[in-house]
Amino acid sequence: MTMNEIWGSKERWIKQYSSGHNILLVGEGDFSFSLSLGMAFGSATNIVATTLDSYDGLINKYKNAISNVALLKFLGATLLYGVDATYMTNVPDLRWKKFDRIIYNFPHAGFHGLESDPHLIMMHRNLVLGFLWNASIMLCVDGEVHINHKITAPFDSWRIEDLALECSLICIGHDTFDIKDYPFYRNKRGSGRRSDEAFPLGASSTFKFILNPAAAEEVLRKLHSRMSSSSHQVFAMPPVQVYDVRGLPWHNYTSECQKLFGGYLNHVDATFGSESYDVRRSVEEAMRLGFEMYASAVPGRPSVGFIGILEELHNKSILRLQRLQQMLLFQGQQL
Repeated sequence: MTMNEIWGSKERWIKQYSSGHNILLVGEGDFSFSLSLGMAFGSATNIVATTLDSYDGLINKYKNAISNVALLKFLGATLLYGVDATYMTNVPDLRWKKFDRIIYNFPHAGFHGLESDPHLIMMHRNLVLGFLWNASIMLCVDGEVHINHKITAPFDSWRIEDLALECSLICIGHDTFDIKDYPFYRNKRGSGRRSDEAFPLGASSTFKFILNPAAAEEVLRKLHSRMSSSSHQVFAMPPVQVYDVRGLPWHNYTSECQKLFGGYLNHVDATFGSESYDVRRSVEEAMRLGFEMYASAVPGRPSVGFIGILEELHNKSILRLQRLQQMLLFQGQQL
C-alpha cells in the first residue's frame, strides 16, 4: 500500500506547491527538498527529481542519500542521475515533457574562489542562463520556474531576472525563502571535501518566472530580420565566434533544426549567387513551413521552444554563408 492510498487522494499543498502539479526538481543535493514535497503530498508520483551526480557519487557524497532515495522511490518519485541543468532537453526521460513547476534550489557553479570574483560570477550566470533556456522549453503554458537564491551581495550581482528575459521568461515576484517551511530539506555545499555540509543561506528569495509570449514574438521577429539581412549581405558577414560555454541555446537544437530546415539549407547552397533568387520570400516560406512542422510534431508545444531552433538555424546560416563566400573567393583566384 502506498502513502497516497493511506492518506487519500485529496490535493495537498506545501507552500506554493501542490500534489496536483507536475514538478521537476533540478540540481538536487541529497534529494531532501524532493523528499519534503513528497512527504507533504503523501505521494511523489508527480515529482521528477534530478541530480548532476551519478548514483554512486551521490551515496558517497551524502550520508542521508540512501534513505532519502529509498523513501522517494516508495512514494513513487522518478529519480534521474547525471542530469546537467543546462542540457535537460537532451535527456531521453525528459525530452518533450512539460511541467507545471520547475525548481532549482540555489544554483551554483562550484567553489572556485571568492564569490565576488567577476569570473566566478560569470560562471554562475552561465549556469543559470543555460538552465532557464531549457526550463522555458519544458514549462507548461501556465507553469512557473522557481529559483531559490540569495539576495545579498555578491549574489545579487548575478541579475537572474535579466537572464530570464533572454529566455522569454518574466519575473512575477519573489517570496521570502524560509528553510523551516520544508521540514526535511537540508541544503548542501555539493562539492569538495565538505560536500555534505550546509552553506549559510542568509536572506534568500524564491524568484518566480513565467513564459513571456510578447518577448517570444519579439525574438522571432528579430531573428527573422537578422536572417533576412544576413542573406542579402553576403560579403559583409561578421567573423564567426566559437563559443565553449555550456548551456547556450543552440546547443540543444541541432538535430531538430536539421529535420525542420535541412531542405532549406540545401536550397540555399543550390541557389547561392542567383540574381533571380528572392531571398526574403524564401526565408519567410522556410520559417512558415518549419514552424508548422515543429507545431505538428508534438501538439500543444509552446512557441518559445521554436526560438532555440531558430537560433541554431541562424548560426548554421552564418557558417554556410562564410563557406560559400570562401568558395567564391577561391573561384575568383582561379580565373
